[in-house]
Amino acid sequence: MIGMKLAQAKGLFFDRQVVTNAADRAQRKVLSKFGAFVRQTARTSIRKRKSISEPGQPPSSHTGLLKRNIFFVFSPETRSVVIGPILLNQRTDAPRILEHGDTVVRKKRTKRVRMKYRARPFMGPAFEREQQKLPALWRNSVK
Repeated sequence: MIGMKLAQAKGLFFDRQVVTNAADRAQRKVLSKFGAFVRQTARTSIRKRKSISEPGQPPSSHTGLLKRNIFFVFSPETRSVVIGPILLNQRTDAPRILEHGDTVVRKKRTKRVRMKYRARPFMGPAFEREQQKLPALWRNSVK
């Protein structure tokens, strides 16, 4: 005999659903904050100026379109956060080309013109910079 009633003993065990729900809420909150931080860092790295940025540096914003169209979303199905620019138009994938660089063939009148774009990463460096802060976001997140 332990000297404890059944109701008291049950109160000492973890309630699995309560713990799971708290962990899910914490995960959604932490990953959403992380997505917001990466988005903000990427947006601030893109400077508004008329000149072209150097290869390897974040791109310049001439119209502000790229800067305004960087978003993040928490996906409950995959339990992850997706951060990045949305597709600006259906003809080109400009954000991907800016991030990684590429050679694009375009048709100008009757000629085909090959244009080489060098990488001007903005999402990768923002992710790397904010990734260091992720352990601090997780600290004491499950309550």
